[in-house]
Amino acid sequence: MTPIHVVGIGLEGLAGLGKIAQEIIYKATLLVGSDRHLQLIPEGDTPRLSLRDFHATLKAIQTHLATTSDPQVVILTSGDPLFYGLGRWLLEVFAPEQLTFHPHLSAVQLAFSRLKLPWQDAVIYSAHGRDLAGLVPLLQRGVAKIAIYTDGEADIAAISRLYQALHLPVTYRAWVCQALGSEDEAILPWDLAQPVRELPPVHPLNLVVLLRQPQRLPPREQPILGLGDDQFFTFSDRPGLMTKREVRVLALAELALTKTVETVWDVGAGTGSVAVEIARLVPQATIYAIEKTAIGFQLIERNRKLFGLGNLLPLQGEAPQCLSGLPPPDRVFIGGSGAQLLANLDFCWSQLKPGGRLVLAIATLEHQGQVLQWCQTHQLRPQLLQVQISRSVPLGQGHRLQPLNPVTLITLSQG
Repeated sequence: MTPIHVVGIGLEGLAGLGKIAQEIIYKATLLVGSDRHLQLIPEGDTPRLSLRDFHATLKAIQTHLATTSDPQVVILTSGDPLFYGLGRWLLEVFAPEQLTFHPHLSAVQLAFSRLKLPWQDAVIYSAHGRDLAGLVPLLQRGVAKIAIYTDGEADIAAISRLYQALHLPVTYRAWVCQALGSEDEAILPWDLAQPVRELPPVHPLNLVVLLRQPQRLPPREQPILGLGDDQFFTFSDRPGLMTKREVRVLALAELALTKTVETVWDVGAGTGSVAVEIARLVPQATIYAIEKTAIGFQLIERNRKLFGLGNLLPLQGEAPQCLSGLPPPDRVFIGGSGAQLLANLDFCWSQLKPGGRLVLAIATLEHQGQVLQWCQTHQLRPQLLQVQISRSVPLGQGHRLQPLNPVTLITLSQG
């Protein structure tokens, strides 16, 4: 029989444990746990050791094992000790053959059970002893279900501030699941968009669950230039896959749109964010948004209707083949082309009107090198603008800068 038993326990105490786990606790020669966990076990003759200083606790357990006949150390921990629990530390300081784990229901299991939500696709993030920086990419990717272990700093207030600062193109429904398994258990629906100053007190033992909602863009007054990323319908599985607002504004500046522009091509339009901005700025022009994927084409159409743009025409097809027959462009924006980049560049440049401008948004060094080689071959002098932008996001009581993916804008002028 292994000398150390790690027993997961819930807020309901002994009553929530099975018969085997209860017998292991009754037979313990040393009972170890936090003050909160030890209070869940009725007082008896078994010596107790409060788990405060890990180093001191380790020495005390080793001494007990070395000086006690047939020792049975029981270490109490929350839920499943091998799931963001004490188990990892114990495996670092004791040999695996010395340990037996007896998991209890974790807070995540209890939370999703109370919410009646399947959670095999959920992503779990622990903010215990760390900030919320790791939550940022999960929210930006639009992960469907997120469970967050909170602490005193990274609580629902901090999560709300982060959510509001990110201006996500997706929305989340939120719950604070507190004191799970106890008489004080409560599942509190939460509005992440509410002012943080209005947050009421929350039980310190809580877990936050976020559930992504179907995208419904709220009507609101729009800026003339630089629409927010959260104003567009986006890919449900990749909500961040779009030309970001700051890069979009610079690309529009590089296009140098004028009142004489009649035709614009947006090749590899994705969600159509650039095409929408162009259509709003030059209502006299016709903007063709070319996208090869069916879902992208549908998103462009939804965004066109959302902004009421009759001069924006989405086209589904593979460039450059589908570009044949379109009116020659005054401006071209190439935002996505993949393996067809140089073929699209060749065709678009050949069709560009005298005095026209072509702007490419390049994300990889390989594509940048291909375009520059193409320019050298055609004896053209491109203008390069490397865009490296960071946005501020909350970090504890302060803020830090979260970088966006760098993009190189390459501009070519005809004539």
